[in-house]
Amino acid sequence: MNDASTLKELLDAYAVPDSRFDEMLAAPGVPRRHWDPFLRALASRQGLDIGDTLSLVERGIREHGVTYNVYADEKGADRPWEVDPLPLVLSADEWSGIEAGIAQRAELLNAVLADIYGEQALLKSGAIPPAVVFGHGGFLQQVQGIRPPGGVHLFHYAADLARSPDGRWWVVSDRTQAPSGAGYALENRLIVSRVFPQLFHDLQVQHLAAFFEALRDALRRWSPRGGGPPLIVLLTPGPYNETYFEHALLARYLGFPLVAHRQVAALDEREAEVAT
Repeated sequence: MNDASTLKELLDAYAVPDSRFDEMLAAPGVPRRHWDPFLRALASRQGLDIGDTLSLVERGIREHGVTYNVYADEKGADRPWEVDPLPLVLSADEWSGIEAGIAQRAELLNAVLADIYGEQALLKSGAIPPAVVFGHGGFLQQVQGIRPPGGVHLFHYAADLARSPDGRWWVVSDRTQAPSGAGYALENRLIVSRVFPQLFHDLQVQHLAAFFEALRDALRRWSPRGGGPPLIVLLTPGPYNETYFEHALLARYLGFPLVAHRQVAALDEREAEVAT
């Protein structure tokens, strides 16, 4: 059986829904252009080899100890992280549009923060109801008028995206308070790239290292400096937090110490002793 017939066999049982956008197929039995190389490579792995290939994903999760803890979950504190064995494939052109839109949104939110803690023109004009800001527990009145270095108020931003029925991308929520997920995205990429190493090379998949390098450089650039190099740590509530695995992974990957809240208190006491 050749690759074309195997691919047809794979797709025969796959129905394209009429009510929503399908990521993989443009029409019944017809893969989208950027999906075609991946599906043909998958079809070339005959029979049981396909199942064995996909099972490598679950094995990688177990071997790496990837967990996402859910409080009071029946599976316990070390609930295995779940990864779809088939990656979501996006074309370079589509990703460029997403990247530009998210960057623009981050700049807008940073400008809103700068105004709220600055001139408050948005509040005075009524574009943002003052009650929404002043009644929010996260608003810090004591830093009103303070301009951070470089005018950067929003250091880390993420957006939850969803596909609309007509194929457009929607932003369904904004994450501005130390958003989680980057560590899991990195682990997902490491596992899937080991399962499909040749495909990652052939499809010229964009690497994630540039994001983490930019994050590390930004933290170093904007950190307060005294008489020596800045002390940068990654804070964690501790091992019982649902995303503790990610905290440990990011600290190791970025090269920063992982510090729990009790350790922060100890550091504060030590600095106070030195000061006196």
